[in-house]
Amino acid sequence: MTAHTELADSYHDETSVFDSTPVAPAMPAPLHIVTPLIRARVHHLSVGFKLDNLQPARSFKLRGIGRLCQHYAARGVQRFVCSSAGNAGYAVAWAGRALGIPVTVVIPETTLPFMRTRIAALGAEVRCEGRVWDDANAAALELAQAPDTAYIPPFDHPLLWEGHASLVVELARQCDEAPDAILVAVGGGGLLLGVLEGLRRVGWRHTRVIAAEPEGSASLAPSLAQGKVVELASPKSVATSLCVRRIAPALIDACRGGTVVPVTVSDAEAENACVRFAEEHGQMIEPACGTALAPLYANHPSLAGMRRVVAVVCGGQVVTLRQLADWGC
Repeated sequence: MTAHTELADSYHDETSVFDSTPVAPAMPAPLHIVTPLIRARVHHLSVGFKLDNLQPARSFKLRGIGRLCQHYAARGVQRFVCSSAGNAGYAVAWAGRALGIPVTVVIPETTLPFMRTRIAALGAEVRCEGRVWDDANAAALELAQAPDTAYIPPFDHPLLWEGHASLVVELARQCDEAPDAILVAVGGGGLLLGVLEGLRRVGWRHTRVIAAEPEGSASLAPSLAQGKVVELASPKSVATSLCVRRIAPALIDACRGGTVVPVTVSDAEAENACVRFAEEHGQMIEPACGTALAPLYANHPSLAGMRRVVAVVCGGQVVTLRQLADWGC
């Protein structure tokens, strides 16, 4: 058993009154919630939509970020510093407010103004540095050198992946049997690493992961093809949450064995998926989430021969009603 096999749900474990063996204090309750799984038919597929857009911070990010922030809070950290294109910063700001710890979020120029406002509304200090997330991250790392300060990365930390793994642990309780595939969006790869850890924990060895990336910001596919991290010169997509120059290095080894199938989608396909999900399920989702759903709605060849799939509805924060209306025109 590795140090990362602790389940988020085990935070609620209680010591038996019949066991006199001393035990360590229980972890506090996680900041994330158990999200619903709703079912639908899409083409020939039985689909479960895992609604992590309904997390308190409106994306899956709170699973891992909440776990990491609680870890540092227990060690007396006095400030969190985060780099983010949007969702991670909002999740850190939310966690910081819940834990009573000040937060500084460093964002790139591509982060939309309404997201800056939303993050600041949670009480976080917001700074803008550079054109893409990687530039903002360099600035955040410098700020995090201050005493009693913890750097909270958006996707590249084992405790983040441990927290994200709770999504699959929940699925194992919500699904009658293992799905043939799980669809996820990929930017830096934190969610993908968490899903892979979760699959290992619950023993779903034959479940594929369809890893969807925007065409203009696809680092996973070339990195896996070359067996090393491929850095993009200028990632660009309407799915700004997924625009990073490079994936987490841990993905190279984690994706070995053929479980992960990388696919790319266009911005138009991601936008169309957002509109379709809103029309069919009455919920707003952002283009990063639309990226995960696009292969499903397009009946992508990677889904051939499958019967049961789960699509991770990863977030509904980086979107407005006006954008959704424009995409539907």
